[in-house]
Amino acid sequence: GFYTALLLTQTPEHILTQTNNETEILCELKKEHTGLYWYRWSQERQHFEFLLFSNILGKATYGTNVSQDKFSVREARSHSSYSLHISHLHPSDSGIYYCSVSQSSQLLLGSGTQLRVADALPLPPKTTQTPVSKKPGPWVTRRKAASRAG
Repeated sequence: GFYTALLLTQTPEHILTQTNNETEILCELKKEHTGLYWYRWSQERQHFEFLLFSNILGKATYGTNVSQDKFSVREARSHSSYSLHISHLHPSDSGIYYCSVSQSSQLLLGSGTQLRVADALPLPPKTTQTPVSKKPGPWVTRRKAASRAG
């Protein structure tokens, strides 16, 4: 894994987003290559799924049952950076995405990006909110908590 990470850097490491949104994963290559492969590891199905291969001319070859409306590869800034654009996100798109290059009949994997798509995102806790006690008479406990905090 260490050797690969030096050649293929993926950003970001984690993405948490909502259904119907779109997202982008960036892959930076430090090596000559003939094209870039994208794979998804599905925890649920416990397998690697081939998504698409994009050659240096930008022509993409898609895997079986992979939607071309959903996945597209764009060249970013230079020949050394590519981004995988995923649209119409659905919880089933969750998984770990890897960019990959072929080198002497081996596939080198990138560092991986974990994508989680949820129907509703958990709200960040408000700092001002005091925890409501499950015991009867929450008003008392809330007032106590407030005076203790202030």
